[in-house]
Amino acid sequence: MSAGGGKKAIFAALSANAGIAVAKFAGAFITGSGSMLAEAVHSIADTGNQGLLLLGQKQADHEPDSLHPFGYSRNRYFYSFIVALVLFSLGSMYAIYEGVHKIGHPEELTSPIVAIAILAIAAALEGYSFATAWKESAALREGISWWRFIRNTRSPELPVVMLEDTGALIGLLIALIAVVLTIITDDPIWDGIGTLGIGVLLGAIAIVLIVEMKSLLIGEGATPAQNEAIRTNLVDNERISRVIHLRTEYLGPEEMLVAAKVAIVPGLQIADIAAAIDDAEARVRGSVPIAKVIYIEPDLYRTSAAADSAAGRGAQ
Repeated sequence: MSAGGGKKAIFAALSANAGIAVAKFAGAFITGSGSMLAEAVHSIADTGNQGLLLLGQKQADHEPDSLHPFGYSRNRYFYSFIVALVLFSLGSMYAIYEGVHKIGHPEELTSPIVAIAILAIAAALEGYSFATAWKESAALREGISWWRFIRNTRSPELPVVMLEDTGALIGLLIALIAVVLTIITDDPIWDGIGTLGIGVLLGAIAIVLIVEMKSLLIGEGATPAQNEAIRTNLVDNERISRVIHLRTEYLGPEEMLVAAKVAIVPGLQIADIAAAIDDAEARVRGSVPIAKVIYIEPDLYRTSAAADSAAGRGAQ
């Protein structure tokens, strides 16, 4: 992700959702449409969510201190997790509640043409937000599918915005179909069904985000390609012969911790070992620039039998 963490996409979504929310609330008030009201609440939740993403980026910029020596970058993961919870609780649960209520107690729509016009305007604004997020994400996708990008990226903001906008566009389509069916059949129960459908959709998106953000909060390691690059560049086959073990973890979207134990060729002097480790760190950083915190422990490689024998002698 760019250093801005997708700020352009976030601001586009923020401005679009704020305008859409006002229009939807007006439409819901005029028409009495439950699906329109559910979509309005969804837009309010999305507007707040963009604010939370921006707050997370601001909090992540705090300098490391004695309490958090590795910095505050994981704030971006934390606030993205909160966004998923808000989407689930405020967006999905409200829409499901409203949908069940509308199905049980249908209410006639007034001025449904107004609802259709507002939904069309909202779709145009959401399309702008989605296109902005799509463009920023495309540079990071590197040829993989969108689903794999959402599952594998270590940067939280763009997947959150992409899924929110996708949900919003599908939700608008559901609301439009519900309003049209209500007009055609003269049966307001379709409005309730549409509202319930929007709630289920938002719930599914929220669950995906909760799972992904939880994984990032716990701590994810390097991607397979990054892991292979790190292993390759740790070894020079002259002073460092192999990687004994390697552990990696993302401290934030743009900072990775690398901890490795490497096998040093026997007979090297301390100064040569220090130089070998320094060179290995430089190679790793050149290959994987976000590997900003690197700890390398030199050791001698032992076969499992030799290691067991040495452990046994130590226990005597």
